[in-house]
Amino acid sequence: MSSKVALVIVSHSDLLARGVREVAEQMAPDVHIECAGGMQDGSLGTSYDKVASAITRALGAIETGHAGAGVVCLTDMGSADLTVESVQEMEDFEALEHAHAPLVEGAIAAAISAQSGSSRSEVRAAAERAGAPDTPRSAASPVGRVVIHENEDTADHVVTATARVADPVGLHARPAALLARLAGSFDAEVFVNGADAGSALEVMALGVRQGDIVQLRATGPQAQEAIDALVDKLEE
Repeated sequence: MSSKVALVIVSHSDLLARGVREVAEQMAPDVHIECAGGMQDGSLGTSYDKVASAITRALGAIETGHAGAGVVCLTDMGSADLTVESVQEMEDFEALEHAHAPLVEGAIAAAISAQSGSSRSEVRAAAERAGAPDTPRSAASPVGRVVIHENEDTADHVVTATARVADPVGLHARPAALLARLAGSFDAEVFVNGADAGSALEVMALGVRQGDIVQLRATGPQAQEAIDALVDKLEE
């Protein structure tokens, strides 16, 4: 059994649900993901029985004996939301949360968060942030060495560095997911060109290509370790 939060993708279309799962699994290979797409006869719609069965399978694949464990459901629209809410109410699934987020973006963000070991509520929050308005991005600086200075407001160390992106595809899809997973493994808040390094979607939105220079910034107990690891990852 897995100790990571599991996901259930609920869609009016079986093909759509399976496609979203396929993409999310590329980002988070250790996360258990179930699908509940379409009706029992294969037509478009949402099925109470299929959703309940998918949630039951997901719960059965994970360890639920610790706080924060469980399943997060993501839906495509309207009646899928109502179906999940009905299942949650009637079946009394205690370790279940429903994320109100764009299906594809939310599923990817949730999968990456679950892969990093986040709790159920944190996975749900990651999915819902994927639908939030973009935050401003700061421009990158020339390549330079790590700089440490004191944050006057919080007395935290702020660690900064720049790195040249070596991956041939830049920070797209899988490279962005791997970077986000790495950033999330440290007790630190890490940013790439002003975007949250722990969010693959925010990193992908930067449009960084091979050879581009990015600016890294981190605060927290493991800020230095995080920056060192991300620089190595970006330049390998």
